[in-house]
Amino acid sequence: MAKTSTTTQGLRAAIERSGYYPALVAEAVEAAVGGEPMRSYLVHQETTFDQNEVRRHVTVLVLTDNRFIVSHTDEQAADSTSPTPYATTSTESVKIGRISSIVVSRVVANPESYKPGTLPREVVLTIGWGAVSRIDLEPAACGDPNCEADHGYTGNSTADDLSLRVSEAGDGPETVRQALAFAQALSEATADTTR
Repeated sequence: MAKTSTTTQGLRAAIERSGYYPALVAEAVEAAVGGEPMRSYLVHQETTFDQNEVRRHVTVLVLTDNRFIVSHTDEQAADSTSPTPYATTSTESVKIGRISSIVVSRVVANPESYKPGTLPREVVLTIGWGAVSRIDLEPAACGDPNCEADHGYTGNSTADDLSLRVSEAGDGPETVRQALAFAQALSEATADTTR
């Protein structure tokens, strides 16, 4: 899909609907995208509660022909470093060929009567490209309960660069559809080995 005014307007409208500093978020995303055609996008606004404060966070994902762009915007209350509230926006641009894994987890109600095409009530999209890895280690052991030898450590390394959860109850059915469409577009883009 080429970057058309319809795609650009759709992204802008989604950012506006999030209601979360739309001018700031749109400027950061548009600067990261530059003049590249957009294939797909997803805007997800999340509200969290931190003791007595409500914090908002928006994530914007954009797929172009060559890149996967992630934008995060967080708001912060006034603190010792700033007498006024502030927001932090960051963007990361990842070449499509660097994406090593895409995991789409779907939660469906009443799976025994599931019909193809039914919207899941929840989707978790996890994307890995090697920027962040988590290592879980534990002492290694052998099968001998009387063994006192040091067997070193065993563990797992997990790529966990981005995990995004959307639900029909919290985000609405359109956001769940958009998450699935974005995941499919990203999966198709990474399947193209010529990139």
